[in-house]
Formats: sequence, C-alpha cells, structure tokens
Amino acid sequence: MKSAVETLNPTRVRLTVEVPFEELKPSLDAAYKKINQQVTVPGFRKGKVPARVIDQRFGRGAVLEEAVNDALPKLYQDAVEEGELSPLGQPEVDITELKDNELLAFTAEVDVRPSIEIPDYSGIEVTVDAVEVTDEDVDKSVEQLRERFASTTVVERAAAEGDVVKIDLEASVDGEVLEDGVAEGIDYTIGSGELLDGIDEAVTGLEAGGSATFTSELKGGSAAGREAEVKVDVTSVSARELPELDDDFAQMASEFDTLEELRADSRKRLERTKKYDQATQAQEKVLDALISLAEVPVPEKLLQDEINTRKHNLVNHQLSQLGMDLAAYLKMQEKSEEEFENELKEQAEKGIRTQFILDELVNKEKLNVNQEELTEHLMRRAQSSGMSPDQFAQAVVEGGQVPMLVGEVARGKALAVVVEAAKVTDTNGEAVSMEDEEDGEESGEAADASAESAAAADASAESAGQSDEKSEG
Repeated sequence: MKSAVETLNPTRVRLTVEVPFEELKPSLDAAYKKINQQVTVPGFRKGKVPARVIDQRFGRGAVLEEAVNDALPKLYQDAVEEGELSPLGQPEVDITELKDNELLAFTAEVDVRPSIEIPDYSGIEVTVDAVEVTDEDVDKSVEQLRERFASTTVVERAAAEGDVVKIDLEASVDGEVLEDGVAEGIDYTIGSGELLDGIDEAVTGLEAGGSATFTSELKGGSAAGREAEVKVDVTSVSARELPELDDDFAQMASEFDTLEELRADSRKRLERTKKYDQATQAQEKVLDALISLAEVPVPEKLLQDEINTRKHNLVNHQLSQLGMDLAAYLKMQEKSEEEFENELKEQAEKGIRTQFILDELVNKEKLNVNQEELTEHLMRRAQSSGMSPDQFAQAVVEGGQVPMLVGEVARGKALAVVVEAAKVTDTNGEAVSMEDEEDGEESGEAADASAESAAAADASAESAGQSDEKSEG
C-alpha cells in the first residue's frame, strides 16, 4: 500500500491511497463467504456455492463492493498511522479507481488536530482579587448560621417583612388558569426574593385568610417569560425568632463552646473559601493569557458540532427541566438570538482551543496521570454529581468515559505547570503563591479547580475526544 498526505488547511488533510489488489484477498474471501451465507443456488448446499457461480449469478461487482467496504476501515487506519496523523471525526472517502485484479485507489479527507507550537508562558502575569476577610464578612456568616436556627410562631396580625407566610398561588394568563400555575401550602419568607416579583408587596399587610392579586412575569413552567395575573391567599402568618448571639448559641449550632471560637472558625473558613476562589481566578486568567499567546486553528466542522451540542444540552436538558424554551430564556437574559449564537460560538471556540493547547502541553511535558490522581478526581466529580463514588465509577466505565476523565486530570496538571510559572499578584500588589498550603483537602480542591478550569468547556473536551476515538474505529 502507498499513501500520501496533502495538507488542505491547518486542520484538514487529504489522504491519497493506492492498494495492490493482492492486499484485498482476505476481504475478497470474506465477501464470498458472507454472500455464500446469504444466497441460495439450486444444486448447491447453502454456504458451498463456488466463487465463479456467485460471480455469474450475482455479478463480480457485488463481491468487489462488499470486499472494499470490508477493507476500507483498516486501509484508512493504516494510512493514518503511516502519515502520523491525529484525525478528528469520520473521513469523507471517495473511491477514485477500482480495477479488478489490479488496483484499488481512494482518497480520504478528514479534520486533524492542528500542529501547535507551545508559546513561552514564563512571562505571563495576572492580577487576582486579594484575600481579605472583614469583620462584616464574619458577621454575615454568623448571621446566616443564626438564620438556620430560627424558630417560627404563628401570630394573629398582619404580615410584615421577615415573617413566614403559608400561601396558595393561582396564576392565570389571558384569563385562563394555567394547569401548572396552581400551588398550595407554600412557606415563603417575606423579603427573601425567592418567589415571583411583586409577591412581597402583595402579601405585606395581609392577615391569615387575606387575599391579593398582582401581575408578574413567570420564571418557569408552560408560560415562562409571559405576564400572568397571580392570586395569592394567605393561610397563616408566623413570626421568625432568632436565637441570641451568645455562647449558648455557639454550643447549639457548632462544636465550639464560645461565640468567639465560632467567629474565629467562621473567619478561617471564609479565608479558605476566598483562597480557593483566588486560585480558581488565577487559573482562569492564566489560561486566557496562554490561549491568547498561542495560534490554535479550530476545525470548522468540530466547531459547528460543538455549538450544536451545547445548544442541544441547554434547550433539551437545562431549560426543559425548568419548563422553559429558548425564547423565554433569551427574554429573561435580555439577549437577542444573534447575541446568544455569538456567545455560544465564542465559548465553543475557547473550549476547543483550551483542549488542543493543553493536550499539546501534556505531550510536551510528558505528564502522566496515576491511579491515585484519577481516583481523587473521580470522587470529587461523583460528589458534585450527587452520586456515590461507586455509582459514578460504574457509570463512567459503562459509558466509556474513563479516557475523558484521564484527559481532564492531565489537562489540569498541564495548566498547573503554566500557573506555577506565571507571576500572580493580588490587587494589593502582593505576590500570590500558588503552592498549596495547609491541609491535603485544600491541595486536592486546588488540583481539581485546575482540572475544571482546564476543561473550560467540558462538552468540547468530550466531543473532540469522542471524535478521536471514532476515527480509530
């Protein structure tokens, strides 16, 4: 077999392949055997029809077609390996010549991973938010904990801000009550902003048994995004009572004996959270800087497939679960369809470029993923998915997703290499060390944040990876 590679553009090639006819003999034999099992010829036992009789009865062309279809995948894969290509997706194959007992020639056009030159990233500089925890931050954290331990008592008076009202709702559009617009026995804290716009004003001042009607734009359901007339009935009013902020509260709400110890722990937790957020911010900014330094062409078909995948997932999974269509979503986001499509394309391009450049960095730095790293990442992914590690691992294995997880960890390690080489300062002008300090949990979370930042577009990482796998089949 002879093959040649012609570069059509930085992300697409054409393979020209010539195969001597003798190399098709195994496929020809298989074709005769397959046809033998499918046909019946008088005078011959099933499966024992001679090749010459099959040629006479059904035509040599049918045999050749079956043989070529059988041989093409391996011939194509051999040419890919000979050309040291990294194809993306399925090839477009064209048989250019087929001479019986002489020659098979075909071309195959396919998208390929572009050749990427890793830029010098040692000079990357980024600025991130400083880690500052104020007394007000601690006060807010403790107050949130206090809110969780609030008790309620039914009162015989008009509802006011901060009260908990039990309500029934009925939403109508154009005078018709919506099938999914009726709800009963909802507990709502006035002023929380957790329900419809306008409800706070409607229920404030009402006593148990009182009713009001207001107009609001529905956030979900069959009429999401439309104006509805909402009737609200208050069935009870309860006052919320917060516990006193003292040592007794600390003992009730935590493992600490004093309020000061509880406040000190809250400050420590806030610092950890802000350090983690700071690390994530640094990783994202360094990634953006790295991408801007490198020339990474994106295959058009892969990009379009990625855009379609993202749009499909948004409309058919995320929005459908909220009972919302794309038009209602765009109205809520105050975006035109053109703005939405442009944003989608920009996100998809960034995701693909991210994967390409970090995969190249993985190869250049010879980064490997060990079992411990993969297990830690799997356990964190399981936690975020709401599944047990065993359930998540089983789903990953059954879905053939292990290579995808390995890729996420490897790309996270590649990004960590770049972040470590970058100069990171905070808004106060202080140098920020990206070394993991304190305990192992923080280290694992930071590593996982690298993997998440590196994946920047999980769908693109998955779709491009699947394309690689398909092209090998």
